[in-house]
Amino acid sequence: MEFAESTPLYLQIAGQMSLAIRQGTLARGEKLPSVRETARQYGVAQTTVVQAYHWLEDARLITARPRSGFYVASRLVELPEPQISRPMKRPRAVSLDWLGQRVMGRKQMEGMVSFSSGTPGLDLLNADRVRRAVARSVQQHRQLLCTYPGSDGHEDARKALARYAVGLGCSLDPERIIITGGCMDSVALCLRTVTLPGDVVALESPTHFSFLEVLQALQLRALEIPTHPRHGLSLDALQLALNTQPIKALLLVPTLSNPLGCCMPQTERKRLVQMAQQHNLPVIEDAIYADLAEGDAMRRTLKSYDSSGQVMLCHSFSKTLAPGLRLGWLEAGRWTDALRQIKEMQAGGQSAVLELALADLITQAGHAAAMRQLRAGIAVRVEQARQVIARSFPQGTRVSDPPGGLLLWLELPARLDAMALHEACLQEQILIAPGTVFATAGRFRHGVRIGLGGDWTQAHWHALQRVGEMACQMLSS
Repeated sequence: MEFAESTPLYLQIAGQMSLAIRQGTLARGEKLPSVRETARQYGVAQTTVVQAYHWLEDARLITARPRSGFYVASRLVELPEPQISRPMKRPRAVSLDWLGQRVMGRKQMEGMVSFSSGTPGLDLLNADRVRRAVARSVQQHRQLLCTYPGSDGHEDARKALARYAVGLGCSLDPERIIITGGCMDSVALCLRTVTLPGDVVALESPTHFSFLEVLQALQLRALEIPTHPRHGLSLDALQLALNTQPIKALLLVPTLSNPLGCCMPQTERKRLVQMAQQHNLPVIEDAIYADLAEGDAMRRTLKSYDSSGQVMLCHSFSKTLAPGLRLGWLEAGRWTDALRQIKEMQAGGQSAVLELALADLITQAGHAAAMRQLRAGIAVRVEQARQVIARSFPQGTRVSDPPGGLLLWLELPARLDAMALHEACLQEQILIAPGTVFATAGRFRHGVRIGLGGDWTQAHWHALQRVGEMACQMLSS
C-alpha cells in the first residue's frame, strides 16, 4: 500500500495492518505482535505503534484484552459471500415499474426506518467544514453570483480536480475536465455522447438502479454481465458478449460497485482497458465511491491505464463531502469535444461559487485526514451491521464483505422471496431494497441490498434485527 509523504507514520502502519486484516493475512482472533515488537519491526517509537493500535481499535478491527495484548477482532459468525450472478443471453429493453421509485426515491413516508441509502449522513459527514468552505467562497468570489457560469466549470476548480485525480492514478489536463451537476449527470452525458436509442449497453449484474433509470430514459437496451461479489465484472463473460452482441458502450463501477460493493483487481482493470482498445469500446467508469475504499491501491481507476482515450471517467463528492453541493465532474477521453457540445446545448454550467468551495475542500491540508476519519466511521458501522445480520437472519444467508462503503448485499435462502420480505417490512414501517430493482426481468428475487447511509439512529439497529426476525419467521412458515 502506497502513502503520501505527508501521511503520519501511525496511519501508515494502521493502513498496512488494516489491509492485512481485510486480506486475511492477519486472521480473525489472531494475537498481534506486542507494541515493542511492532515498533522494532517498523523502526518507529512505541508511542507511534500505540497510536496505530488505537486507530485500529476505533475502526473495530482489533480489540485489547487486559494483561494479554491486542487481537484481531473476531466475528460472531463467518458469513458466506453471495454467489456470482448468471449471464443474460440477450439484451433487454429497460422497463422500470413503481417498485424502484418507492424503494430508491428520495421522498419516503414519515416515520419510515429506511435502509435504501448508501450516502453518509450528518453523523459521518463534516457539515461545518463544508459550511465554512462555502462561506469563504461566497465572501471571496461574491461577484460570480452575478455572472453566468461557464459550461465547463471554473478554471481554478478544474485545476483542483486535476490535482485530486493524481490520487486516482490519473494525469489529466484541466482543460479537458468538465464539471457537471452530479455523477449521474456525468454518466447520462457520456451515454448521450456515445449511443443512440436502441443501442446495447453492457453493465454489471446486479447494477445500480439509477443506471437502469438512465438507460430507460435514453431508450437503450441493457446487457447484464455476470459479476463476482468480490472481484467485479467477469471479463471472460464480457469478451464473449463483445464477440456475439452489438455492444456500443460499457458502464461499470470498478471500485465498490453498487450494490455488491466489489472491487476489480488492478490486473483486471488493465486487461479491461486493453479489451476496450481492441474493440473500440467506450468505457464509462463511475468512480464516485473511490475515496471510500480502504486501500489506496483500490482507488486507482481504469482511466489511469487508458492511453487511447477509451475511458470516460465520471466522479462526484456526494458520497464523501456534501450531497447538497450537487457537483460532479468527468473526463471524456476522445469524446470530450462531442460531449462538451451536448452539455452546452442541454445543461449549461453550475454555480461557480460552489465549484470553488469544492476546490477549497479537496485541496485543504486536512482533506486526506477527513477521508480517513470517514472511512473509519463507516468501517465501524458496517462491521456492527454484519454482526447483527449474523445473529438475526436465517442460517444460509450470504452477505457481501466490501472493503469500504455503506452497502451490504444479502442473498437470502432459496425458499425466501425478497419481495415478500420487502412487503412484510413495509407493514412495520421498515424499508429495504429487494434485489429485483437492481436488474431487468425480475432477477435476484432472493437478493436484498441494505444501505447503511443516512442519519443513523438506534432505531436502525432495532429495525435491522427485526428484518432478520421476520425473514426467519417467513422461512419457518
